[in-house]
Amino acid sequence: MGLFTSPTSFRLANAVTGNNDVGALSTRSFTDVAFGSIVRRANDHSSHPALGHLTLLVFEAVMEVVCVSLPGYIVARQGMFDADKQKFVANLNVALFTPCLIFTKLASQLTAEKLVELAVIPVIFIVQTLVSYLVSLAVGKAFGFNKRASNFVTAMGVFGNSNSLPISLVISLSQTLKGLHWDRIPGDNDDEVAARGILYLLIFQQLGQLVRWSWGYHVLLAPPEKYQDDEDIEGGRYRDEPELIPGLDGVNNDEDEHGSSTNSFHSGGRTPVTNDQYAGSYPSDDEPVEPVKIPGMIPTPANGNYLPSDGDITSFPSIRSHSIEDEQDIPEGIMGVIPRTRLRIRRAAAYTTEHIAAVSHKIFKTLPTPLQRTLVSISNTFSRFINGLWEFMNPPLWAMLLAVIVASIPSLQRLFFEEGSFIANSVTRAVSQSGGVAVPLILVVLGANLARNTLPQEAHDENSEENKIGTKLLVASLISRMLLPTLIMAPLLALTAKYVPVSILDDPIFVIVCFLLTGAPSALQLAQICQINGVYEGVMSKLLFQSYVIWILPSTLILVMCALEVVEWAA
Repeated sequence: MGLFTSPTSFRLANAVTGNNDVGALSTRSFTDVAFGSIVRRANDHSSHPALGHLTLLVFEAVMEVVCVSLPGYIVARQGMFDADKQKFVANLNVALFTPCLIFTKLASQLTAEKLVELAVIPVIFIVQTLVSYLVSLAVGKAFGFNKRASNFVTAMGVFGNSNSLPISLVISLSQTLKGLHWDRIPGDNDDEVAARGILYLLIFQQLGQLVRWSWGYHVLLAPPEKYQDDEDIEGGRYRDEPELIPGLDGVNNDEDEHGSSTNSFHSGGRTPVTNDQYAGSYPSDDEPVEPVKIPGMIPTPANGNYLPSDGDITSFPSIRSHSIEDEQDIPEGIMGVIPRTRLRIRRAAAYTTEHIAAVSHKIFKTLPTPLQRTLVSISNTFSRFINGLWEFMNPPLWAMLLAVIVASIPSLQRLFFEEGSFIANSVTRAVSQSGGVAVPLILVVLGANLARNTLPQEAHDENSEENKIGTKLLVASLISRMLLPTLIMAPLLALTAKYVPVSILDDPIFVIVCFLLTGAPSALQLAQICQINGVYEGVMSKLLFQSYVIWILPSTLILVMCALEVVEWAA
C-alpha cells in the first residue's frame, strides 16, 4: 500500500456528501469556465493513440493560447496598446486579478488532509527547480553572461508554465485517452481524471507562484538599478575612512552649501539629513519634523527609543492634539459624525501608544544592563525581520497565504465555497469572476508583447546591452527551459514512477503532469515581471514567440508521448 492516498478536491468531496450541484460558479474552478468549450470526441480510447490524433490534440491546446493572444497583438500593432499601457495592465493584473485567481483555485481545491496527502509534490517540485537552476547556471557560464544576464536565463529556465497550456492539455487528454484511468479508484472516469490533473497542476502552480513572486521578482528579475547599486558597492565607492568634517581634506562641497538633495550622496561626504516623519510629532503648526534617531537602533517600545514626540532623545513627549485645525474642518450635524469619530479614535490610539511607550521605557530602565542589551538585540532583529517580510510580500503571496488558511479550516472553507451560502453566492462569486480575468489578460498582454512596436526605446537601441547579447540570451533561455531539464528529468521521473512506493505516482495523469511541467515553455507571468521591472523586454518578447509559436507543438508532442510510454512501462 502506498504512503499516500488518492487526493480528492473540496468540490468532489462535496459531491460525494450529497451536494450534486457542483457546477455552480462558486465551486467551479476558472479552468472549467475558461476551457469548458473543449469538444469531447468519441474515439477508440486506446492507450497509444495515433500520432496524428495526438498531434491534433496538442495543436488544439496551443491554438487556444493563440486565439486569446491574437487580439492583443492586433490592438498593439494598431498603436492602441503601447508599452506604458501594457505595464499598467500587468501591474493591475498582479495587484487584483492574479490574487483572486490564486485564492479561488487553491482555497477551493485543497483541504487540511490533502495538504498532507500531496506532500510528494513539493519534493518533486524542489528537484525540478534544482535541476533547472543548476542547468541554467551552467548555461549562463558557458555563454559568458554577466550577473544580470545570468539571472535572466535562470529565471527563464526555472519558472515554467504550469497554468494555461498544461491545464488545457490535461483536460483534452483526460477526455480522449482511456489509459489515464487509475485502477486504485473504483469507477474512475474521465471527469475524475481531469479533476485530479487540475489539482496536481494547482499545487505545482502555487509552489511556482510562491518562488516566482519572491525569488524571481525580487532577485532574478530585479530592476537594472539594483545591479547598478551592487556595482557601486563592489567598485569601492564606499570608503573605509569617511570625511567627518567637510572641507578639511581639500574637497570642495559647493553642492552641499547650495542645499543639494539628500537622496543621492556618496559615502565620505556629509551625513545626510532625512525628512522621515513620525506620526504624532508636531512641533509647529505647519510641518512635522523628524525626531533624532539612534544609529543602529530600531525604535521600539521595548528599548525605550520610540519617540512619538519632537526634538531629541532627551526631550519630553509632546502631547499636542489636533483640536484646532481638525475640528475646524469637521462639518456640523450628521455629516460630521464619522469625522469626529475618526478624530477621537486617532486621539485614543495616540494616547494609548504614548502611555505604553512611557511604561515600557520605565520598565526597560529598571532592568540590568546586560538584559537591556539582549532585549534591544532581539527587538532589532525581530523588527528587521518583520519589516523585511512586509516589503517582501506582494498581493499574490498574500492571496496564497490567505488561501492556505481558508483551506486549513474546514468551517471557513465551507463558508466560502459551500453551495447556497451567502458568502459563496456573493463574495466568492465576485472573487471567482475577477480571477477569471487573470489568464486571458496575461495572454492578451502576451500578444501585445509579440508586437515589437510596443517595446521600450532601449529594446530598439542597437548599442544597448540587450541587443548586443539578445540572440545569445534567447538561445540560452530556450536550452535552459525546454531542452536540458527534460533530458535530465525524464529518466528520473520514469524511475520514480516505477520503483518509488508512493500511491500518487501510480496515477497516470500525475506522470503526464510531471512530464508536461518538465519541458513546458517559460511562464507567461515572467513577461509581467519583466515589464514591471524593465528587464530585457525585447528578449522576453522574442522568447515568448519562439516558445509559444515555433517550438511549443513539437516539444509538447514529445513530452506527451514520453509520458504515455512511462505510464505503460511503470504499470
